[in-house]
Amino acid sequence: MRAKMKESPQFSITTSLKIIAVLVLSAIVFSCSTEDTIGVDPDNGDMSIVEVLKSFNVADGTTAKMINSKNANAGNKPTFRTLSVALARTGLAGTVSSNMLTVFAPSDAAFAKYDLDQTNIASVPNLKEILLYHVLAGKIYSDQLANGFFPTLNEAAIQVDLEDGVKINNANVDLNYIDIKARNGVIHVIDDILFPPTSNLVELAIESFGMESSIVKAVIKAGLAGTLADGGPFTVFVPTEQAFTDLIAELNDPAVSSVDDLPADLLGAVLMYHVVEGRVFSSDLSSGPIETLNGTFDLDLGSLTITDANNREAMLIAEGLNIQATNGVVHLIDKVLLP
Repeated sequence: MRAKMKESPQFSITTSLKIIAVLVLSAIVFSCSTEDTIGVDPDNGDMSIVEVLKSFNVADGTTAKMINSKNANAGNKPTFRTLSVALARTGLAGTVSSNMLTVFAPSDAAFAKYDLDQTNIASVPNLKEILLYHVLAGKIYSDQLANGFFPTLNEAAIQVDLEDGVKINNANVDLNYIDIKARNGVIHVIDDILFPPTSNLVELAIESFGMESSIVKAVIKAGLAGTLADGGPFTVFVPTEQAFTDLIAELNDPAVSSVDDLPADLLGAVLMYHVVEGRVFSSDLSSGPIETLNGTFDLDLGSLTITDANNREAMLIAEGLNIQATNGVVHLIDKVLLP
């Protein structure tokens, strides 16, 4: 997904990279067998992505299709023994060999940062999900990347930062080994492992704010824990604890001292006003009316403010944007929105 914001009255997932086609390809990838061949470009080399990765592991660099890298004579040639074993052990080697994909490939040195190598990589929990988080559907060269978020085959998104080189989440792309062509896609070498989110939206709230936080208590009392844990994907604008404290003071009702004193149906209506369908990252936001699960509020990206149905303003907290869960994304705000 690109960082450029669309002039749309509602949230939208940017289409600069033909996101609809990407999602369709993602669904195909999950369903294909190792014998399937989808979207392969026979003019882009004669080795698959897996074969190209393996060819880097041999002593003679000329067999590694080095002509496909930005600098064929670059030192410290990466190797991918650990990644090759990981793909084989998870059953993903066939998929990565036969579908048009973009792979951000951690080198052996990247795995070594976590004391991982080909002898112990198979013991990593959620290894398949981690590997899928390094793969995009379609062929995306470096000049097609933009600041923003790109959906992976894990369904969660990676963040691309082009301010200083090419950074993918916490990892740097090795500019000597970028845009490496394969028969069925392209490889970009990275110096760290990308770890996808492992907690759903409710687990994320508990981990971040605690069981006794107002947001967690409100979700449980409203009976929305199951939906937010298992449903989605959703984008949730989560008020801070101070925001709930301010709301109680704003209500100025002696009978209400915390969210525990509010009716479950009222809490449900308020919480659903903070939820939008789909994964909507900050790079996808556009000023204007935003449709939630319980009405519409207005977003002004210039001031990073949200105006609710009662003409109250909440501020998006810049350092609290784009917090990913397995089934959505969270943006922190400093006021509880009222439908």
